[in-house]
Amino acid sequence: MIYLDYQATTPVAPEVVAAMRPWIEEKFANPHSPSRWGAEAAAAVEHARDQILTEIALDEGRFVFTSGATEALNWAIKGTIERSERRKIVTIATEHAAVLDSCEWLEGRGFQVVRLGVSADGLVDLGEAAEAIDAKTALVAAMLVNNEIGTVQPVAALAELAHAVGAVMLCDAVQGYGRVDLPPADLIAISGHKVHGPKGVGGLWIRKGHEPAALMHGGGQEAGLRSGTLSPALCVGLGTAARIANERRARDTAHVERLFEVALATLGEGWVLNGGIEARYRGNINIRREGLDAARLVGELRNLAFSLGSACASGSGRPSHVLRALGLTDRQARSSIRLGFGRMTGEAELVSACRTIAQTADAQASFAA
Repeated sequence: MIYLDYQATTPVAPEVVAAMRPWIEEKFANPHSPSRWGAEAAAAVEHARDQILTEIALDEGRFVFTSGATEALNWAIKGTIERSERRKIVTIATEHAAVLDSCEWLEGRGFQVVRLGVSADGLVDLGEAAEAIDAKTALVAAMLVNNEIGTVQPVAALAELAHAVGAVMLCDAVQGYGRVDLPPADLIAISGHKVHGPKGVGGLWIRKGHEPAALMHGGGQEAGLRSGTLSPALCVGLGTAARIANERRARDTAHVERLFEVALATLGEGWVLNGGIEARYRGNINIRREGLDAARLVGELRNLAFSLGSACASGSGRPSHVLRALGLTDRQARSSIRLGFGRMTGEAELVSACRTIAQTADAQASFAA
């Protein structure tokens, strides 16, 4: 099996597995217990928190552990709106379902939601954003690196627009954390399993003074903002993954950029890149070919792991909302595939996979002719 689905989840780093194991096997105490074992577990959680904050590298904020980015984004959006007297949210049409569905839920309760469109390269127009972000806006929500096409949005510029009118800036940094510089947002959501850490853990970085109202009650274990017993193993895993991402960032970036060029060259002619090539995280290639049955291609190549788009929307039968936002037709969206790779992807295996994909697509085209 050649794994090319890094946007869905990344392989867990061996160092992360080793760091987590003691906290699963023998150091299993509740970190909120006053016992000596509990205190030791609590210290491990706080060390992990410090490792995560080092990678975030923003001042005047705290990091709160959650079950993942979906919880963090729901909390950031709904909790911010609950504490605000304003009733308007500005977001982007290509956001993750955790953002778009939360906004739709609030819209059904009378709040105004503006969904900014994007150009063919996947980027929001800052002029349109400036018009939409006004004194009525409570929250601006934008994804740093798009999970389907890899576009890097100008979140720092959006944050400037939001702050100019007193709005809160939320950044979904799930695909960008550990890979690109984080913007000066007020709320930043991350997830462990997108940075070679474990599933089931993530969190929300919160700038001082921008704490969302709590959505989960029952103990207030996380600074009174989020209730629930923390897993030291998961927290340690995320902390270790953050430390490694910080140490390896330059090497990982160079590796991914090399793989990006190799993949495009190997696939050859007849393929069109979805989204722009410049403002893009290069570990994500979303590409289409005229007439390709992408779902059939995935089914034919069982020894390759790649996808049609977001894992969270797989099986819906609907064309990708991200690709439609770029202006693609349903047919073009259904002829698109996403290849995701990174730290643990070898160049030779990527070349082999891309050759197989191209040859299988050629065979499809010959049968259709």
